[in-house]
Amino acid sequence: MKLNSLTTGLFILLLQIFVSCQKEKPKNVKVASLTSEYLKNPIGLDTEKPRFRWKLETGDQEVLQENYEIYVGTDSVEVSNGKGNFWQSGELADGSNLAIYDGEPLKPFTKYYWSVRIGVENSKINAISEVASFETGIMNETWKGSWITDGEDMDLKPAPYFRKEIDITKEVKKATAYITAAGLFELHINGDKIGNNRLDPTYTRYDKRNLYVTHDVTKQIQEEDEIALGVILGNGWYNHQSTAVWNFHEAGWRNRPRFLMNLKIQYKDGTSEDIVTDSDWKTATGPIIFNSIYTAEHYNANLEDSNWNSPNFEGSAWENAIETEAPSNNIVAQSLHPVRSTEEIKPVSVQKISDTKYIFDLGRNISGVSKIKLKGEPNTELRITHAEQLDSTGAIDMSNIDVHYRPTDDSDPFQTDIFTLKGDGEETFMPKFNYKGFQYVEVKSNKPVELNKESLTGMFMHSDVPQVGKIKSSNEIINKIWEATNASYLSNLFGYPTDCPQREKNGWTGDAHIAIETGLYNYDGITVYEKWMDDHRDEQQPNGVLPSIIPTWGWGYDWGNGPDWTSTIAIIPWELYQFYGDSRALEENYDNIKLYVDHITEISPSGLTDWGLGDWVPVEDKTPVELTSSIYYYVDANILAKTAKLLGKEEDNRKYSDLAEKIKLAINEKYLNKETGIYGSGFQTELSAPLYWGIVPTNQKELVAKNLAAKVIEDEKHINVGLLGSKTILNALSENGYEDLAYEVASRETYPSWGWWIKNGATTLLENWDIGADSDLSRNHIMFGEVSAWFFKALGGIFPDHENPGFKNVILKPNFVDDLENFEARHDGPYGEIISKWEKQEENVVKYEVSIPPNSTATVHLKAKNMQLNGKDVESGEKARFNLKSGKHEILISLQ
Repeated sequence: MKLNSLTTGLFILLLQIFVSCQKEKPKNVKVASLTSEYLKNPIGLDTEKPRFRWKLETGDQEVLQENYEIYVGTDSVEVSNGKGNFWQSGELADGSNLAIYDGEPLKPFTKYYWSVRIGVENSKINAISEVASFETGIMNETWKGSWITDGEDMDLKPAPYFRKEIDITKEVKKATAYITAAGLFELHINGDKIGNNRLDPTYTRYDKRNLYVTHDVTKQIQEEDEIALGVILGNGWYNHQSTAVWNFHEAGWRNRPRFLMNLKIQYKDGTSEDIVTDSDWKTATGPIIFNSIYTAEHYNANLEDSNWNSPNFEGSAWENAIETEAPSNNIVAQSLHPVRSTEEIKPVSVQKISDTKYIFDLGRNISGVSKIKLKGEPNTELRITHAEQLDSTGAIDMSNIDVHYRPTDDSDPFQTDIFTLKGDGEETFMPKFNYKGFQYVEVKSNKPVELNKESLTGMFMHSDVPQVGKIKSSNEIINKIWEATNASYLSNLFGYPTDCPQREKNGWTGDAHIAIETGLYNYDGITVYEKWMDDHRDEQQPNGVLPSIIPTWGWGYDWGNGPDWTSTIAIIPWELYQFYGDSRALEENYDNIKLYVDHITEISPSGLTDWGLGDWVPVEDKTPVELTSSIYYYVDANILAKTAKLLGKEEDNRKYSDLAEKIKLAINEKYLNKETGIYGSGFQTELSAPLYWGIVPTNQKELVAKNLAAKVIEDEKHINVGLLGSKTILNALSENGYEDLAYEVASRETYPSWGWWIKNGATTLLENWDIGADSDLSRNHIMFGEVSAWFFKALGGIFPDHENPGFKNVILKPNFVDDLENFEARHDGPYGEIISKWEKQEENVVKYEVSIPPNSTATVHLKAKNMQLNGKDVESGEKARFNLKSGKHEILISLQ
């Protein structure tokens, strides 16, 4: 058949369109995982410019976002159709999946819907997300009503209960409760506790800032229902009645717990009503006769009235609430992953010592509470004591965790709940306003009781942050160290990072910045850390000084602080930027970092400072405080300089770059022997800290690293560091050519090592390398937890790219160490899950599998004789480097 020129041209044009469409149309591209302020469909936001994030999902296809458009509005149908009456961003040529609201001012008490349309690179085909939502809270509106309490006696022991009955006579469209408390609260409506949060609101410096929590209670409040509102208050850190070395019972904010609630009801007829706290509320005490966030809770079931939070309650003995002063004038939304009970743990064994004494073993160390269920005679008193260890006779042993408690009498035993039964059938008790650290639970009673393994449950409590990281390997000790580290990390996250869940519960700054990468590789913790940075700003003094524990009432400003600890103000915002590609924490804390660095400069004009605690709890060798504190001074100045550049502050960038260089020169002038390449006495921390933090001159790095390796070998391939060195020792080795030696150290099973703890039964990390030491013996500390981050970095090779943070570009530098057969690391970052997995095949051949999420790329650094990428030969050598697009890739590597 012959075609004329017109027909031929038309055919070619149609063929080109067909081929083009096949290239342009991405298959199965989906926009998913939408969050506002890093929360899924949150309610009660106060943020004027919330952040929006999303991810692309699509098989193995290489997909890069070329542009996006955001729609925000109050009509979900309109938003789903690509229209926003509050903000329609217009098409933005941007491959990022982070957008900041820039529309009309948001109104309080309003539900907004949003969606995003993305355009894919080299494609005319767009993908639009499902509709997500966020709801604003009180924002800048004035709270209605009054703070109320039941008195001003801060030494009164029983917890206050409050109630109010209301009548609903119209059809309810929406009902929302906004509630804040100085102390802790539980909200009840018609007999039911609202929500599954625990220990709300999160601890802050109460005289500077109070958090409020928002609950949608539309289902509980409906027309013609008789509605009873009930609130129980706990002391928390606000009214600290227990006594310990930090003297929180002397806090300037301390008072009887109090709360403020606005219940906003919107009716279907367009009207609204506010139910507020005032003196019309009724109050009494009840069965919680004592509660302490530090020690325990005492509960007398004889004082129960199950109808106190129900309608038509006969409450003639209840008195009017008292309107009282606010603890602060700054009430802001609690926009973070809350504390919850995330797991119920059944005992692995129970030992009956007698018919009045039982010991339960959960088989693992946790933070949280125990829940007991039993029958007993009236007025049977149970003393439920929580401990981390048993003594040589099999009895519970509190000696490792009660060392800081300073009781004035025996009425408040440490970590010991007291439960008095009323004796009318099966009864259940679980504390409301307390948590503990424990593995073992002793139950002693003043009358015989029958208990079994089903009688007691351990409730694992912590900030309910999503898990985003996972590792597994052919070495079970490595796997168990990772599990133990995660358990310690979660056990020490309660709206702020703590050091231990039993003897202190304090927000020690040094512990937190050492473990920040471990936290972020494994968990989506930005909401908690940003809240904690707010706490930092609340606590910073006008001269820039920060306390060693945050929050605090005033303890820690003159002991335990200094650059080696309170560098949290710089390090944590910087790491959030690396892991999320979000600069908000740096922007909000920039002036505070600057104030802090300027203070150190003022008191340390030479560039060296000895302000700090030093390499806390070392094995043997003690590094000079001046060396480590000056290194952290450099770290802070360097972060400040880089942040100044990021924020366009050129003069500050020059100033603090010069300062960082001055500090580095001062450190090297005093501590580095340029001929031998040894810092100080050549201890592990003295050598690894300058290497890891970038102090060592480039032409000296190889020699210093060689000396470090020699020192580790001299120490029989064991760690010989304290807290600060535990951050740097493994990284300094693996990043400077001694990855096999680093792995030997990390996987050791003899003292001192992480594996030594595991071999001795630890399921969480300990506070001291020596399990038989005389002090510092908590069995659930996170401070030596950097090892988990090292698994992701050195073995999995997953690093954020400083030039393209938030894993927009992933840096992959895995080390196929000699003594490990296989390893897999997964991290679900802002763009999706990154997988770095390797397995040794035949001799000297490694199969390396990589998965890079859509809309991101990777730069791979490998050392190899020969390599094949997806079946094709690629560049090989000692410093081979190549780029990968999104998708799954297989690399065969010949090591020799």
